[in-house]
Amino acid sequence: MTDALSKPMLQVADLHAYYGKSHVLHGVNLHVNAGEIVCLLGRNGVGRSTTAKAVMGQVVARGGIRFKGRDILGMKAFEIARYGIGYVPEDRSIFPDLTVRQNLMLGVKDTSRCGRWNIDDMYALFPRLKERDNTPGGVLSGGEQQMLTLCRTLMGDPDLIMIDEPTEGLAPKIVEQVGTFLQEIRKRGISILLIEQKLAIALDISERLYLMGHGRIVFEGTPADLKNNEAIRKEWLEV
Repeated sequence: MTDALSKPMLQVADLHAYYGKSHVLHGVNLHVNAGEIVCLLGRNGVGRSTTAKAVMGQVVARGGIRFKGRDILGMKAFEIARYGIGYVPEDRSIFPDLTVRQNLMLGVKDTSRCGRWNIDDMYALFPRLKERDNTPGGVLSGGEQQMLTLCRTLMGDPDLIMIDEPTEGLAPKIVEQVGTFLQEIRKRGISILLIEQKLAIALDISERLYLMGHGRIVFEGTPADLKNNEAIRKEWLEV
């Protein structure tokens, strides 16, 4: 990786987040370099989704969040999105009454310029979406909806994309497709923060990973480091 690509694109420092009086994140530190896939692992309820929501300005937070060298903590979610962060929430949030094509077009943030992605790119990566072009989003299968929400976010041409549990509830073949898709995204220079519970996909496609427990980062390293640390896996990840 070159020096240019190794500069942190997203830097989170001593991040605390709250839901009302509930203190959820307790000093989270992590970073994502340009052109890198980083996975945030952990059991349900440890604060992984809250971390992404804090980055997007969707929860009350304090600490430091810098993106492309700019402090974004306190900015509104739509401002953060326009600055170049894409977010795929766990609930997918598609528009059920709109067609596949209409959902994709809603992802475009700036119609005055051509981004790195267009509908033809999306349909080339996921031919099933092309077959369903005029189908309402609400009648798609879970796997098709996941493809759609990933593609809709990319239509906004983000520099970094945060994806929350993209493989949840999907068949193994679709999980494999999603993994291939994420690697294709990275090839186009887009950084990825992948929030996952499944260890297999995290070890397969990420370059670095973080493991969360009780609102804190309890482990940071490479996939090989985690493979070799059975004690950490048993304590913080395995059921």
